[in-house]
Amino acid sequence: MIGTSDVTRFRTLLAAKLGWTFVDNDEPHLAQELARRAAAHNLGQEGYLRLLAQDDPDELAALAEDLTITETYFFRHGEQFRALRDVALPERMAARATQRVLRLLSVGCSSGEEAYTLGIVARQVQPDPGWIVSVLGLDANPAMVRKAAEARYSAWSLRETPDAVRERWFRPHDGTYEVDPGVRTTVRFRRHNVAEDDLDLWRPEQYDVIFCRNLLMYLTPDTAGTLIARMTRSLAPGGFLFLGHTDSLGSRPDGLEPVHSHSSFFYRRGALIPPPPALRVEVPKVARIAGPPPAPAHAPDRILTLIHQERFAEALAESERSARTDPRDLLVHGVLLAQAGRLPDAEMEVRALLDANGLDADAHHLLGVCLEGGAMVDVAIGHYRLAAYLDPAFAMPRLRLGLLARRRGDHRGAADQLERALRLLREERDDRIVLFGGGFGRMALTTLCRTELDAATAPRAKGAGR
Repeated sequence: MIGTSDVTRFRTLLAAKLGWTFVDNDEPHLAQELARRAAAHNLGQEGYLRLLAQDDPDELAALAEDLTITETYFFRHGEQFRALRDVALPERMAARATQRVLRLLSVGCSSGEEAYTLGIVARQVQPDPGWIVSVLGLDANPAMVRKAAEARYSAWSLRETPDAVRERWFRPHDGTYEVDPGVRTTVRFRRHNVAEDDLDLWRPEQYDVIFCRNLLMYLTPDTAGTLIARMTRSLAPGGFLFLGHTDSLGSRPDGLEPVHSHSSFFYRRGALIPPPPALRVEVPKVARIAGPPPAPAHAPDRILTLIHQERFAEALAESERSARTDPRDLLVHGVLLAQAGRLPDAEMEVRALLDANGLDADAHHLLGVCLEGGAMVDVAIGHYRLAAYLDPAFAMPRLRLGLLARRRGDHRGAADQLERALRLLREERDDRIVLFGGGFGRMALTTLCRTELDAATAPRAKGAGR
């Protein structure tokens, strides 16, 4: 029988050696892993924990192999790769016109799909074959690094890959798909623990693009902060950092400029380097985010009071009689239209708001509500993610994402979102509770969140190969 104190020490050592963080729901899974690894060494728990404290690279590799989540696929979150193709790479090729070399990095590459996707997109847009494209994929899991090097994948791994891309860059092989040799020569892999430094790997200003998606949330705050600083320093001036939808650096990260394009948010290091005229690369216009948008004025207190009392018809009538010149009044009117079941009208209202200010987190959340009600769930999820990204303190989109993940049977994803929502609900603004709580108050929403979180019982293993 493994005691709670042993599991706590195990968690502490994993945080120190690998930079991983865990939640309380993970303890049964960690207890099983601790027992399994101790038995593999013919040791008791105490002896094994002493072994783990001694920086044994083989043991750390074995733990990474057991505890990391490895599900991924080519062109995952395609909007980011479209932004890479149309915005980031044209800028970087313009900046590198004399050297004609591009360096890209995939951190937490798992079985290699992301790294090869980077190589494919770079090959698609390079001006001529004379360019040198280099992609490096990093992961802590040695089994995934070996699989990535084989470059053979099932049809399921290509489920989001456009048909034309599949035909051009993959070769059928014994029931699998093999990455085109021209792309394979540009991509290499190595095992790396992000909790450790590597002066050569993180040399200043060497990468044009870094992808590090859905990894930061699994790391301890210290490890995540150190990794962000290393990635920022290793980007060339004007280089780009792409994070996952669950990761946010806020509106003013040190050394990075947030950028919005192709329904995606990412970061550019420093000032934009203008392309030289000779290359003639047209860079699409993208929205610059100078900081969080100013808080809009509050809607009339009477309308909010009526909403809080669930007297939606009266509140809508009151809103219809008002001038609604302020963005906040328009948002409230959109909420009331949605409550009345007039989803197309509500969507029209909120899209007008977003045309005026595409960085309004509340408006993106409301648009998600409208689209979810209209059975466009996948598109709704994108807007909930944008809302959470634009305002990391916004609990309501996290709650909606958790509920949707539960509905789809994604217990791991549901637990992550619901845990975040539960923390954020304590400090959620009162007006957001009134507008987006569906008639539930803070206590009721918290209870709902806890109930759903308890139901999401699938254990979450954490590590660097996601």
